[in-house]
Amino acid sequence: MANEKEHGSGSVEPGDTSKRVGAEVIRERGVDPEELREKLIDAIGAEFTTYYYYTNLRMHLAGEEDYKEITEDARLEDRAHFELVVPRVYELEGSLPNDIRDFADRASCPDAEVPTPMDDSGGFDTEDLAVEDILEVLLEAERCAIRTWSEICDMTRGADPRTYDMAQRILNEEMDHEAWFIELLSKERDDEINPAGHFARGEPGDAPYTKNNPFNDSA
Repeated sequence: MANEKEHGSGSVEPGDTSKRVGAEVIRERGVDPEELREKLIDAIGAEFTTYYYYTNLRMHLAGEEDYKEITEDARLEDRAHFELVVPRVYELEGSLPNDIRDFADRASCPDAEVPTPMDDSGGFDTEDLAVEDILEVLLEAERCAIRTWSEICDMTRGADPRTYDMAQRILNEEMDHEAWFIELLSKERDDEINPAGHFARGEPGDAPYTKNNPFNDSA
């Protein structure tokens, strides 16, 4: 018929609300939307738990205000990464775990804990806690994030432009974070100059790639 359009219909029947064309089109292009969805949940589990752990790590950079500022940028941007990708999980017919413990256990990266044991009073034993030890935890957390989002970029390139766009935006910021912590750790531990090539954000947690067009002021 003359009024039939190429994309007017497809594998999802008209009026069917049990399926999403947004998921089916990436399946047709070779990506399993269920597998991708689960990887995204694991990845944002790491971003969410890192936001929590970086709070503790930042607190224990006592007296190192410049280090605290950089850590705060990374901390808030990890939260922005979580917020950015959550809607995509639901678009792919998924949901977040109801139990936050399950969510944390699924995180794709190790816990970025303060590298010192708790003492008998329930606080941290900070007697032997060195700044360089905290910076190394921060650095390795960023490296895990880079590996995680690189995998998702590889998985979605050329097949799922929406998820790819999100993942490569996050990856850009994680690479910034790695460069920051390499610079700080090199100077603190080795007394070597290893420039990051860029400075802290204009405002804490600016997230120039993932928050350049926020949906609302709370994002």
